[in-house]
Amino acid sequence: MLKTEKLNLTQEWDKTFPKSDKVEHRKVTFVNRYGITLAADLYTPKDTEGKLAAIAVSGPFGAVKEQCAGLYAQTMAERGFLTLAFDPSFTGESGGRPRYTASPDINTEDFSAAVDFLSVQDNVDPEKIGIIGICGWGGLALNAAAIDTRIKATVASTMYDLSRTAAKGYFDSSDSEEARHQMRELYSKTRTEIYRTGDYGRVGGCLSLPVPEDAPFFVKDYSEYYKGRAYHVRSLNSNEGWNTIGTLSFMNQTILCYTNEIRSAVLIVHGEKAHSCYMGKDAYAAMIEGNPNPENKELLLIPDAVHTDLYDNLEVIPFDKFETFFRGTFEK
Repeated sequence: MLKTEKLNLTQEWDKTFPKSDKVEHRKVTFVNRYGITLAADLYTPKDTEGKLAAIAVSGPFGAVKEQCAGLYAQTMAERGFLTLAFDPSFTGESGGRPRYTASPDINTEDFSAAVDFLSVQDNVDPEKIGIIGICGWGGLALNAAAIDTRIKATVASTMYDLSRTAAKGYFDSSDSEEARHQMRELYSKTRTEIYRTGDYGRVGGCLSLPVPEDAPFFVKDYSEYYKGRAYHVRSLNSNEGWNTIGTLSFMNQTILCYTNEIRSAVLIVHGEKAHSCYMGKDAYAAMIEGNPNPENKELLLIPDAVHTDLYDNLEVIPFDKFETFFRGTFEK
């Protein structure tokens, strides 16, 4: 029997965006198939009756639900959807140990667990459930859509393929046996030291402001979001980051293997000037190759937009498109 752990949840509004007067908000918890209890914010549009279409939202990788996942969820709830923004396993207010760990398997499962929760709510139509994944969680959203047929529509916004960057580096710049061997050596030595000392340690979050002038633009971009306008005390990226071996599984546990078998609707959205745009383009190309339902797959590139514009820039995030995509899919 799946049992929900009692979590210590903050009840006051501590988001990085203003609270809307158009939706009801409350904290909820649910459990995944590994027995990890997840914390979430449930947003319900006011003055609605009957069963609603629902959307689960998570990301970015290393963020918390109080940052842009919550912004996405609240905004979509203002448009009539019941939405759920959740903290992934091992992070934020969710359970799971050791802390500050990521897993291609468990984090994909987190999306399906959110669908479990939504599917049994009295005010949700279980045939009208979608998901939104942001940044690293965009790739994990596609991974979830490839295994869970209850997910009828998926948006991957400014997505990363985390297994690709873990194994090959940014822009595939470390795509060699030697580079991967050096990384394996480092992880292996670190594991021994962790076991010896009993301390996982942390790798560090985003660079503190002001970021050095010679840092890549996307590094500055991340810091301005996580350390500046959207700082949150529970966010890994805003603080000390993942534990030192927290993300190693992505090196040889590849995601996105069967996305070309996804039959449900998918919308991949990316900023044209984002450093990560190549991952969205390549994921789309791989998804439609031999896909039995290419007609409901779409790649939308936003002119002049950079990676974090799709975090919190309300003039750039295509919420009108999201609403049209989900409603059009659910009404078929």
